[in-house]
Amino acid sequence: MGKYIVKRVLLAIVSILIVSAITFFVMNIIPGGPFNKEKATSAEAQKVLEERYNLDKPIPEQYVIYMNNLLHGDWGVSLHSGRDIWGEISSRFKVSAKLGGMAALVAIVAGLVLGSIAALTRNHWPDRLIVFFTTLGTAMPSFVLATLLLLVFCLKLGWFPVWSSTSPNYVLPIIALSVYPMAYITRLTKTSMLDSLNQDYIRTARAKGVPGWKVIFKHALRNALIPVITYVGPMVAYILTGSMVVENIFTIGGLGSSFVTSITNRDYTMIMATTIFLAILMVVANLLTDIAYKFVDPRITFE
Repeated sequence: MGKYIVKRVLLAIVSILIVSAITFFVMNIIPGGPFNKEKATSAEAQKVLEERYNLDKPIPEQYVIYMNNLLHGDWGVSLHSGRDIWGEISSRFKVSAKLGGMAALVAIVAGLVLGSIAALTRNHWPDRLIVFFTTLGTAMPSFVLATLLLLVFCLKLGWFPVWSSTSPNYVLPIIALSVYPMAYITRLTKTSMLDSLNQDYIRTARAKGVPGWKVIFKHALRNALIPVITYVGPMVAYILTGSMVVENIFTIGGLGSSFVTSITNRDYTMIMATTIFLAILMVVANLLTDIAYKFVDPRITFE
């Protein structure tokens, strides 16, 4: 396993470098700049700012300077606010991680439970009801659901307050973030459970008199987790960084909304830092997913 992890870490580093290079060069090729929208900035002042942040240098040289600073732990400062980027990411990620962690937990637990129920009650009314709502959940984009929840439960009914940083209410954002992955996990679990329940080892276990709950949870569900784990790894990384649209709708000051703002403001350093941070989370999540396969199914090897 050690060799496999080292190999994956090296591949992860290469992947992050590729993502950072593509983001940096595409971002700089697009016409405009971070100081073009500043009405009060004169041509002389803009030139000084570009020299200060090395924007007057050729793009390849800018990339080398940025990556060199990053390797020394310097994430830079925001070109829009002048704040330290790592401090900005850390503070905003705490909000996104708390919201995303709860949404991921709800999606995983509810998806596994509903998928198992649907598989065990195939072609009966619980299965049909679950299939109906999961189809609806996968068909409805998260930003549409978030807008409906905000309109109905906050503005019309007044059951929940609008998001406040002093007294945050996570119920509606969690629902908006978790419905789609929960529906997808439900469908994956149902399909995998049905396949597992038709295997010979399940029939053998039942013939030997193994209790029904043990057959379902120890044998069938455990072997049905492989495709679910494959989806859950990247899903958790995505949710932890916060859905950009959902955070904007509920005006949550998380990392996702910060990323959208940085794109609008052409804040190059913030765009780069957020992209690299997300890429790191993705490759770590994929690595942990692969390692989790071994614990779920010991027959899997990393050779």
